[in-house]
Amino acid sequence: MAKKKFKIKAGDKVMVIAGKDKGKVGKVLKVLPEEERVIVEGVRIVKKHLRPSQKFPEGGIIEKEAPIHISNVMLVDPKTGQPTRVGIKFVDGKKVRYAKKSGEIIDEISKPKKAGR
Repeated sequence: MAKKKFKIKAGDKVMVIAGKDKGKVGKVLKVLPEEERVIVEGVRIVKKHLRPSQKFPEGGIIEKEAPIHISNVMLVDPKTGQPTRVGIKFVDGKKVRYAKKSGEIIDEISKPKKAGR
């Protein structure tokens, strides 16, 4: 099965549009394309119980971000601060992502480097 491509990348500022954390804004820490999920800073905080280990000698309960489905987040428009859909177009021969609401260019899309064979 081919790997899915999403218009949201790590480092993007997104807003949660559905669920318990609706309305929260945060930065995407990680995109999980196989699971169609993203991990957003400060959203969907869960408590994880840890047994003592070398890393955490006392063990205990830590709070961390859990993945949220990618359909429940929208990119925040850099111009207006409102959630917007993302489009892709060519500007001066370069592929760029842009906000559909304001037309503001978000960033340039660079081709991923292929691993050596």
